[in-house]
Amino acid sequence: MQQAIRICNKEFKDYFISPIAYIVISIFLLVTGWFFFTTFFYYNQADLRNFFNLLPFTFSFLIPAVTMRLFSEELNMGSYEMLLTLPVTFTDILLGKFLAGVLFVAVALIPTFAYPICIAFMGQLDWGPVAGGYLGTILLSAAFVAVGLFASSLTRNQIIAFIVGMTICFTLTLIDKMLFFFPRALLGVIGYLGADFHFKNISKGIIDSRDVIYFLSVVFIGLYSTHLVMRGKN
Repeated sequence: MQQAIRICNKEFKDYFISPIAYIVISIFLLVTGWFFFTTFFYYNQADLRNFFNLLPFTFSFLIPAVTMRLFSEELNMGSYEMLLTLPVTFTDILLGKFLAGVLFVAVALIPTFAYPICIAFMGQLDWGPVAGGYLGTILLSAAFVAVGLFASSLTRNQIIAFIVGMTICFTLTLIDKMLFFFPRALLGVIGYLGADFHFKNISKGIIDSRDVIYFLSVVFIGLYSTHLVMRGKN
């Protein structure tokens, strides 16, 4: 686990060497800030519903942009083979990169704490849904980071990794909105696959084990699939 933490530290620092980290965080804060303050001042709604409702769609674009380089860059530059010669296991490498991606998203979320604080100063705020919303956000980001890692392991091209990751994330976000395309017998199963459905449940302050298990399952499937792909490249 110590090796995984070291790799996490290295990968996290590497994010801020290139401008992509600052661009992603800036876009995230501009988009979410605009939606929050528009709702707050223009529509006079002192809540965070629109902010949290926006996150699955925002993350579907931004998280693949963050994760696209994690394996693709290593494969393209040939540094992955050198990494394997070090006294670390592939599990350490995978967990380190995964934790770095989740930590990056968590750091990007810190400035958004100003939104509930702003509402609390202006009036009463139910902190239950706020806590649930941020918990759901971390679970959602972990699931999408795992998907992004899988996409990055498929190709040396970062743009292709971004497109594949974004496609999978958007599919998970929108699939429960497209139930009319599926047979009635499959509606329950297809609806359960929607990340937005589970995220909205948690963001209401309702912590259901089924929603938590869903996100943890996506994380496991994403990381295990990445492990299988990269093992095939060794």
